[in-house]
Formats: sequence, structure tokens, C-alpha cells
Amino acid sequence: MLPHGYSKPSLAELKKRLTPIQFQVTQNDATEPPFRNEFFDNHEPGIYVDVATGEPLFSSLDKFESGTGWPSFTKAIEEERVVSKSDISMGTMRTEVRSAVGDSHLGHVFDDGPAPTGLRYCINSAALRFIPAKRLQAEGYGAYAPPFAGNASARAVPVSTANACAKPPPGERPGCEATLDTALLGGGPAAQSALRAVPGVLEVETGTVDNAQALRIVFDPKQIGYGDLLKKWAPIEAASGRRDTVVYYTSEAQRRVAEDWKARGTTAGTLVVHAGDVNAFSQSRN
Repeated sequence: MLPHGYSKPSLAELKKRLTPIQFQVTQNDATEPPFRNEFFDNHEPGIYVDVATGEPLFSSLDKFESGTGWPSFTKAIEEERVVSKSDISMGTMRTEVRSAVGDSHLGHVFDDGPAPTGLRYCINSAALRFIPAKRLQAEGYGAYAPPFAGNASARAVPVSTANACAKPPPGERPGCEATLDTALLGGGPAAQSALRAVPGVLEVETGTVDNAQALRIVFDPKQIGYGDLLKKWAPIEAASGRRDTVVYYTSEAQRRVAEDWKARGTTAGTLVVHAGDVNAFSQSRN
């Protein structure tokens, strides 16, 4: 029997309510980039609900550090809240998990987790909304509040990094792999505003890399390739008047594209190509 009290809004309504990444993950089965997402390192007590429907899905009491860069849980908050199905999209058999009512894509479940279940629910932050334990009553989730009473909310978070996502066997692909990509490019608010309107660009943040103004861009390679993203970005950055336009490549594939651009003199200014790391990006707090 499906849980009662929740319903899925229309796709039109979800497009209005959800961010582009949330919509791509929950409705189009995308996987967000690891480590730069909202809840992978959240240790606050509370529950996680479906961002589309509000249906309770997971509890912080079952959350653990998996080393994968995605929120990981040993079990669902209630078994009937999460349903599973076979997934061969990566060319290997995996078990996808979806919310029971909203049918939102959440992530996958693997059998390399810690005790007591031996399971690892590898979940996209973009599929979740977090409700702190102190807000459960106020937001209508009072039935889930008792386990957080007393010292239960302060229990230690178990650690497990021996899984196929954090460290796959030699020659094997990881069990979790992002379908969305991240670019680090020089630029500020003007480029941020312009790039947010580009189809396939899901998120643009301003910040710094090595104290230099930079952008962190999450994009869908199925909608816009890295080279095409550079074509959109370069004229905007060149118009800023800065002497150099900077690419911080985060993969070998990105490096090859950027170096090809540099060799062909594609940009109006001087193109500087640096090795980058998404974790070196510091987001602006203004």
C-alpha cells in the first residue's frame, strides 16, 4: 500500500517550484556532482523528505559518512516510502531507488554499506529537503520527532568508505557516477547572470579560486558540451575588460578542449588554462 497524505504536483508546477538541478535529478534521473551538494556532509539531526512531494524518506539517525560525496543512509525512514527498480543505464545492473508517491528519482542502493543493514542508499541532495528535528512538529512531521528526544539526536555518525563509489576495484567503474558536470571558469556577476540563461546550464555560483574571481557552473553535457559552454562564456568574459580569461579544467577531457581553444586563439583575450579542483572554489557569501 502506498503512503497516504502526499501527492505529486504536475510537471509544470514542479518546474516552477524546483531549481533546475532538482528538476533534472528528480524528473529526468540525473545525478548531481559529488561533494559540492547540499547535504553530503550535513550532520544536523532531522529527517529528509522528497523535495517534490514532502514525503518522508530518510532519517539523520541512519545517515553515515560513505566517502562518496553524496548523502548516504543505511535504510529508508520507512520501508514503504522508497521503491526500487532495475537500472542498466551505465551498462551494468544497479538498483535505482525512487520515492513511492512522487516517483522522484532519488539515487541507488548498494550492498556495501555498514551494519546494521549492510546497505548504502546513495542519494542525491537535490532530491531531498531537510527538516531539522526541532522543526518537525511545526512542519507537520511530529510523528517522526520521538527518536530525536534526549541523547538520540547526538549519536555518533558511523564511518564507512569501503564501497564501490569511494574506491572501486581496479579497472572497474564506480557504482555512483555523476551525469551532470562542473566547470570552473573566470568571471563575476555579469557572466553569472548571462550563463544562467543558457540551456543546459543548471547552476552558476560566483566565488574565488586562489583569490581570483571565478564561477562554478553545473551543466548537463547531454544538453550543452563543454566546448559549447566555453563559446558562450568567452565573449562575456572578454567584454569584462580583464586581461586574461581563465579556465580551471577539472578533468583531462576539459583540459584537451581548453588547450585546443588556446591553440586556435578562439578567445578575444589571453586564455589561461590552469588545473582546477572544484573543492578549491570558495563560494561568495554576499
